[in-house]
Amino acid sequence: MSKSSTTKPDLRVIPGDAEIYDLMRSPETTSERVRRLQLEARALAVEQVEALERVLMEASRMAKDIADGGDAYPVGARELANRLSADLPARAETLKAIVSRSL
Repeated sequence: MSKSSTTKPDLRVIPGDAEIYDLMRSPETTSERVRRLQLEARALAVEQVEALERVLMEASRMAKDIADGGDAYPVGARELANRLSADLPARAETLKAIVSRSL
């Protein structure tokens, strides 16, 4: 018996999100790679700013709940929460406008 007929093939499981390199495509040049990485960085930055917008809106809702919470919350906390509930949506909208201009 030959060794090749008794050995198992070397098979590996590759995650579904793994990139597959196109062997028919020529390798990226340095400038192409820089351009691609810059685009990826911008996309990630936009995602992070959008996540911040969502967090600010959630914080605004929480602040509104505290501001409307009555005597269960200290007066200073209610006042600060009231100001935050009014200010945070405007800040989130400003972020949204900045991101939309940069696209």
